[in-house]
Amino acid sequence: MMVSMSARDELREVRKEGLLGDLLDPLTWRTALYVLLAFPLGALTATLLTSGVVMGVLTLPVLLGAVLLLGALWLVGGLADVQRGLARLLGVTFPRPALPPSYTGVLPWLRGVLSEGSTYRALLFHVVQFPLAALSWAVLGTLLALSAAGLSAPLWLGQPGTALTWKAATVQAGTLAQVGGVLLGLGSLLLSGGVLNLMGRVWSRLARALLAPDEGAAARREVLALRRAAGRVALGDDLDATMQDLTRQACAASTARTVTLLTPGGAVRATSGTALDDVASPPPLPGELRVWVDGGRTLADLPVTLPAGVSGGTLRAVYPPGRRPGADELAFLVSMADHAGTALHAAELIERASVRAGEEERARLARELHDSVAQALYGITLGAKTARATLDRDPSEAGRNRTQASLDYTIRLAEGGVSEMKALLFSLRPDALEEGGLVAALTQHAHALEARHGLTVHADLGHEPRLTPDAQAAAYRIAQEALHNVVKHARAGQVWLSLHGAGGTVTLTVRDDGRGFDPQAQGRGTLGQRSMRERAAGAGGTLTVDSELGAGTTVTLTLPAVLTEAEAG
Repeated sequence: MMVSMSARDELREVRKEGLLGDLLDPLTWRTALYVLLAFPLGALTATLLTSGVVMGVLTLPVLLGAVLLLGALWLVGGLADVQRGLARLLGVTFPRPALPPSYTGVLPWLRGVLSEGSTYRALLFHVVQFPLAALSWAVLGTLLALSAAGLSAPLWLGQPGTALTWKAATVQAGTLAQVGGVLLGLGSLLLSGGVLNLMGRVWSRLARALLAPDEGAAARREVLALRRAAGRVALGDDLDATMQDLTRQACAASTARTVTLLTPGGAVRATSGTALDDVASPPPLPGELRVWVDGGRTLADLPVTLPAGVSGGTLRAVYPPGRRPGADELAFLVSMADHAGTALHAAELIERASVRAGEEERARLARELHDSVAQALYGITLGAKTARATLDRDPSEAGRNRTQASLDYTIRLAEGGVSEMKALLFSLRPDALEEGGLVAALTQHAHALEARHGLTVHADLGHEPRLTPDAQAAAYRIAQEALHNVVKHARAGQVWLSLHGAGGTVTLTVRDDGRGFDPQAQGRGTLGQRSMRERAAGAGGTLTVDSELGAGTTVTLTLPAVLTEAEAG
């Protein structure tokens, strides 16, 4: 890691140019506003806390004092929040508080507040604020009075030759005295700017030391942010939304005013926090972690890496002047950058899987079309040509019969091709199951099976069962797999397909007259059987496979039916 700023540089990061550097620095004027508000706020805080404690002690015997003391203790934390907000004028920002614990009673709350070190540090800040603000007012008031007196010297010294009397001495005020007074005023004004700059450093250091939350609270906040980020990355539904949520979590759990995710090319991918026009400038150095100062602000660049060291961009945290991240916060931001890299990698894997699935599906459709529809079309063409040639050669009755047979063959091939094409279209449109229902889907598949493989399918499907959409999809896919196994392994001539509902359950059965197998030798079953069992369990049903060598195989699926209002009642 390259760190371009030391602790001493932190005090010098506000660039000064010339004698008017302090007066032209916006931080100087914000510090002046802070000092202006600190004195009355300190007086109000001292008055509220002192009166609350004194009145609480005096009225403690009548139980009212306990309420006043608890209120004073609550004010310590409440006024500390006000002071943290006011410290933003000095460029000091604090991370947003973690989710507060649920309220469980007065005593647990009291124990929690008294056990936190931040309570006593905040109380010390309230105690120190009033006298320090009074001292700041006195110093600035004196300097401003000298500045006003010096700059107005030509007015109150009058014209050259004016006599000034001090006790018994009389001095003639000339032009030189007026010039000296003006120079004294300018010097006091410049000194006021420098003193304000010094006061800003003192107040900002005091605020960081006494108003910063406990390290345990910061750790809990970072852990909570990491848990949320991990959950968002695991969800992986929308990459842009995931990246935006990661920047939001990183900004909320850190002291940075802006957190931005940049692409390897330096473009903004997602940002959260204070809106800045130059969050991407200057461009980051790919693959390098560094903390550096640019234009009075502190930048922390953390690389977002993918597997094999591929760069996924940069996570950039922007801090206000006078603030730099500590080692613990940098470690947290590195973890958030790693989460961003994981999200990018997961999105790439999903995209590759989608492309691969599309390629495999196109290859499957090509095989299906070649094995079924293309052969059917070839048979139709051949049958039509045969019928025409037979009719031309032999117009007799026997010739017409042979022509009729060829036409019948052609018609059967056409019907089989139409059924096969419907089955393919159905497999391309999953919503057709909802439109046509399970019975229609199984009927189409049975017709395609007969046309393609010459099997005799005895379908006894009955009425449309009362199943949820997920259960319908599971039943259809299980029937597909079972019939595919019949064609591939069973060497059967006939298949019996039945679907019936009774007693709150729906039963789907696929039975064949094939060669069967020994279930004991199969162990837990083939991959196809495991897939069918998983689908059945996912839909809340059960699957059984019964088979004997030479006696065929029976696959039985049992699913829970959807109850009507009368049955549910």
